[in-house]
Amino acid sequence: MSETVQESSPAAPETDAAEAPSNTETLLVQEGDIAGDYLERLLDLLDYDGDIDLDVEAGRAVVSIDGGDDLEKLVGGRGQVLEALQELTRLAVQQETGVRSRLMLDVAGWRAARRQELSELGRSTAEEVLSSGKEARLRPMTPFERKIIHDAVAAVDGVHSESEGEEPNRKVVVFKS
Repeated sequence: MSETVQESSPAAPETDAAEAPSNTETLLVQEGDIAGDYLERLLDLLDYDGDIDLDVEAGRAVVSIDGGDDLEKLVGGRGQVLEALQELTRLAVQQETGVRSRLMLDVAGWRAARRQELSELGRSTAEEVLSSGKEARLRPMTPFERKIIHDAVAAVDGVHSESEGEEPNRKVVVFKS
């Protein structure tokens, strides 16, 4: 059946896997633009200074806000305000595009610093479990935090990790393999 469709329109340009990333990237750039406009309006309402940077990384739109003195207030304790702001921004993008967004928001470099901190925690926990043989349970974390821990543990041979529990008390457990 697919051969018939292809044969019936030989003049149509071929679409292949190489085109898909450009279409996907175009959608992600659009998501970033919508999010940037939304966040710019928010910063104006709050009278906060900040530079908005839009990028596409690992198949998702990434929006960063840097440069303002008040931006730490948009992060909150343990990133809770940032998580809420990210969800609101995703909803604003979804409202305009009709598609659920996986957009990642970083404010004042908090996620980048947190990623580094969690990678080190995952690696050191994995090494501790490897040497002691005892499993380790980490405190509850967000999905963003757990993903970083799982990636760091996966880089250490002889151990593995699993998530257990229900949100918001879901945590990573590291086991010796």
